[in-house]
Amino acid sequence: MANAASALETGLKSEAAMRKIIVFTDTHMEPDVADGKLHPDVQLAKGIEHVNAHNGDADLVIFCGDLTDVGDIKSYQMLQARLQDLRLPYKLLLGNHDRRDNFLSVFEDAETDRNGFVQQVIDMGDLRLILLDTLNAPPYDYPKSHMGRLCEKRLAWLDEKLEEAAHKPCIIFMHHPPHDTGFVGMDIIKLLDGEAFYEVATRYGNLKHIVCGHVHRTISGSHRGVPFSVFKSTVGQMPMIFDVASTSVEVNEPSAYGILFADPQTVLVQTEDFELTDLSAVRKLIE
Repeated sequence: MANAASALETGLKSEAAMRKIIVFTDTHMEPDVADGKLHPDVQLAKGIEHVNAHNGDADLVIFCGDLTDVGDIKSYQMLQARLQDLRLPYKLLLGNHDRRDNFLSVFEDAETDRNGFVQQVIDMGDLRLILLDTLNAPPYDYPKSHMGRLCEKRLAWLDEKLEEAAHKPCIIFMHHPPHDTGFVGMDIIKLLDGEAFYEVATRYGNLKHIVCGHVHRTISGSHRGVPFSVFKSTVGQMPMIFDVASTSVEVNEPSAYGILFADPQTVLVQTEDFELTDLSAVRKLIE
């Protein structure tokens, strides 16, 4: 029993050393919502309350794009106000429903690269997080701008940041998946530069995981040998119908956020459907 207890204690210490990262995506904030639709501000408030209560030990919260539904100033201000409730540091990425100029006018402290794209690196000891801007705009020419883009400037920046960390494991966060996910409609508006992305991303052998949003569905797998995770939205979810070409159909399934545990050797991925279970009540039963 002593050996078993010692092994358990060692395991717990190892887990405690891992970085914990919360992932929200596709919050689609907007002031006015049609009847029958989930209100994004209400849903995000529930998610933030849940994180504060049950994952307050996380190192960082990352929002993987489509912060707003139409990229207007008022919606970004609504998001900014709601984020004041979050007790953890956070970083924001852009998606195809966002507008870079409006976002930066509200989130004035958001970090950008030398070309004005909303992307950055975050070094957590021996681990590097790389946050990419895949917004295919301006011009905001829909539906083309719903597709993801990593232009030559952004790819060059990515190459530079991966090379800097050639001996450090990296996790990339981006809105658009850089490959097909099996949903015909969403695959039409995936990242347009997927092949170019993977040529750069796999060049140094230090990319350990890719995290995306966009599809409003929990998906995991690997492409070109690189594991990836896609998470559900805080609002409507993509129905499990793969052969429909629509990019806007959704169902009111429970909202979710992702949880990553990561260190240089391991990336563990969890998803929390935070409306399904009262974890406070479960804790009381356990205690």
